[in-house]
Amino acid sequence: MTTQFDRIYHALSPEVGKFRIAASGIAWKGEDSDAMVAVSVNDIKWAQWLRVARNHQLRVGLKDRRRETFDGFMREDHDRLAGLMKQHFGVTLETKEVTFKGWNWGVADFQGQDLAFLVSNKTSFELPLRQVANSNIAGRTEVSLEFASTSNKRPSKHAPDEMTEIRFYVPGTTTRGGRDSEAGSQKSDAEEDEGEEMSAAQAFHDAVKEKAEIGQVAGDLIISFEEVLVLTPRGRYDVDMFPDFLRLRGKTYDYKILYSSISRLFLLPKDDLHVLFILGLSTPIRQGQTRYQYLVMQFSREEEISAQLNMDEDEIAKYDRLKKSYEEPTFEVVSGVFRALSKKKIVGAGSFSSRDGHPGIKANLKAVQGDLFMLEKYIFFVSKSPVLVELSDIHQVVFSRVGQSMGASAARTFDIQIVTKEGPEYTFTSINKEEHEPTETYLKEKKVRVKNEMQDVDLLAAAADDEDEDMASISSGEEVVKGGNDDSESEEDEDYKMSGSDEGSPTEGEESSDGEGAATASDASGDRAFTKPKKSKGKGKEKGKEKEKGKEKDKGKEKEKGKEKEKGKEKEKTKKGSADESDADDDAPPKAAPPKPKPKKKASPTNDSMDVDERPKPKPKAKPKAKADEGDEPPKKKAKKSSE
Repeated sequence: MTTQFDRIYHALSPEVGKFRIAASGIAWKGEDSDAMVAVSVNDIKWAQWLRVARNHQLRVGLKDRRRETFDGFMREDHDRLAGLMKQHFGVTLETKEVTFKGWNWGVADFQGQDLAFLVSNKTSFELPLRQVANSNIAGRTEVSLEFASTSNKRPSKHAPDEMTEIRFYVPGTTTRGGRDSEAGSQKSDAEEDEGEEMSAAQAFHDAVKEKAEIGQVAGDLIISFEEVLVLTPRGRYDVDMFPDFLRLRGKTYDYKILYSSISRLFLLPKDDLHVLFILGLSTPIRQGQTRYQYLVMQFSREEEISAQLNMDEDEIAKYDRLKKSYEEPTFEVVSGVFRALSKKKIVGAGSFSSRDGHPGIKANLKAVQGDLFMLEKYIFFVSKSPVLVELSDIHQVVFSRVGQSMGASAARTFDIQIVTKEGPEYTFTSINKEEHEPTETYLKEKKVRVKNEMQDVDLLAAAADDEDEDMASISSGEEVVKGGNDDSESEEDEDYKMSGSDEGSPTEGEESSDGEGAATASDASGDRAFTKPKKSKGKGKEKGKEKEKGKEKDKGKEKEKGKEKEKGKEKEKTKKGSADESDADDDAPPKAAPPKPKPKKKASPTNDSMDVDERPKPKPKAKPKAKADEGDEPPKKKAKKSSE
C-alpha cells in the first residue's frame, strides 16, 4: 500500500513535488520537471522530525552517512508518518527540538556535512557545507561564507529568495584541536597539532574549508594548472578543473566557481610577449569588500605545457573539441579546456589594428591605466577594474582633448568619451594622438555615431601656447630690467644721502686731500676733513665689497667715469683751492648751491675716490694718511709709558 503527500520539497530545491512512502522504500518526484529521488528500504537507518522554515521536515538517514530531507509536511502529518515509518521500515520517528529564541550568540557545531548553530543546546539553524562556494576571513574576527545557487537553471515562478552570504563573528583565540570558551566555536578533530595558539576565526575558517572541500582537491579532478598568474584579483592560484565547477586555490583565498556562472571568455594579446585569458562571471567573486566580475589571467606566449586529462574517451567525446592529451602553449591548453567544460565561445581580437599593430591601445580611465581593446562586438577596457561596453549599447563616441591640459600634452594625446544608451558614460584619457585615425575609422565601420571636437580645441590650444610664450618673454624681460634699476637706484640714493649729509667744505677738502693739499687747511678744518671722510670711506668700502660680489659691470663703468673725471680734476685743482678758501672764510652756501649739478659731482667724486683707493691698489696714498694719523697718536702712547 502506498501513501502520498502533496506539495513536498526535496532538500533545498524550490520545486514542489509528490512524496510517496511504501514497503519498498520512499520516493519523491517533482511536478514541473522529471526530477526523481528514490530511497530503498535497506538503506534507511533512522528518521527525524523537526520544525523548519517550510513547515516541518522529515529527515532520513542512510547507510553511507548521507541523508535525504523532505520539507513541507504539516503538524498533523506527524502521527501518520511515525506510524508508516514504524510499520514499513521498523524505524522510530524521533522529534528534534529547535529553539525559537532568535538569539544571534551561540555555538557553531559541525555535524557531518552540516554546520549547526546551537542556542541553549538546541538547534537554531543549519547550513549545508556542500553548498558553500567560498570562505573568507573578513577582518580579524569575522568569517564570511558564500553559497552557490541551488539550481543551474532559471528558477521557477514559485522560487523564493536564496541566501547568498552569511557572516560569523568569532572572537578570541584557541589552540589547534581545542575548543575556545570565549567564541564557542569548535575545530575539527582532523587538526591534531596541540599547543599552537591561533585566532578562533582562523580555526573556524579552516574547519569550514575542510568540511566544504574548498581548499582540497576532491571529486573527479580532470586537470590542474599550477601557479597561474591572476591579475584580477592579484595573486598566483592553482586552478583545479572539475566536471561542473573549478576551484582557485591561493595562499589566502580559495574560490569555487561554477561553469554555469561563466558568461563570457576572452583571449586577447596584451603585447608581443603576453596573452590575457579573461573570464566574465555572472556571479562575482569577492575578496574582502571588493567584488570581481572578471577573472584576468596572464600567460607567456613562449610557455608550453604537457597535460593529460583524467577522463575516458567516452567522456571526452561528450565535449566539443576536447583532447585527451595536450602538448601546446599553456594559454591554448587552458583556453581550450575552459571552452569545452563551460560550453562558451571564446571572443578573440578583431580586425582593429593600432599604430603598433596591436588590437588594443593604451588609455586611462580616471586614475586607472589599462588596455582598450576594439573588438568585433565590444569595446573592452582591461585593467584592475575591467569595463565591457557593447557596440550596440553605444549612443555616441566623442573625441576631444579636454581630459589633460590645453598645453603641449593636449597636442600629443586625445580623449574618448563613450555615451551609452542606458546612461553610463566612460571617458578614456591620455590616448596617443596617432591612434585617432584608426580608432575613428573602426567606429565608423561599425556604424557608431562619432562626434569630433578636437579641431576647435587645437585652435584654442595653439592660441593659448602663443599667449603663454609672449607672456613668458615679457615677464622675463621685465624682471631683468626691474632688478637692475632697483639696485642702481638704491645705491645712488644711499651714496647721495651720505654725501649730502656732509657739508661743502669737508667734501671739497677730500678733493684737495687727493692732491695732498690737506696741509694748507687749518687745524679745525683739517680735523673735520679727516674725521668725516673717514666715516664715509668706511661705509663706501663696505658697499664696495658688496658691489664686487654681484655687480662687476657697474664697477667697470664707474672706473671709466672716474678716470675721465680725474683728468679734469687736476686742471681745476687750483681753481677749487681758491674757491675752498673763500667758502671756508665766508661760510656762504649759496656759492655751492647755484651749480645744481654739484651734488652729482660730489657723489661721483666720493665714489671715485673710494674706487681709486680700493681697486688700483694705490693704497700707498692712503698709507701716508695713516702715517700722519699715527704721528698724532704716538705722543699719547709715549705719555702713557712715561707716566707708568
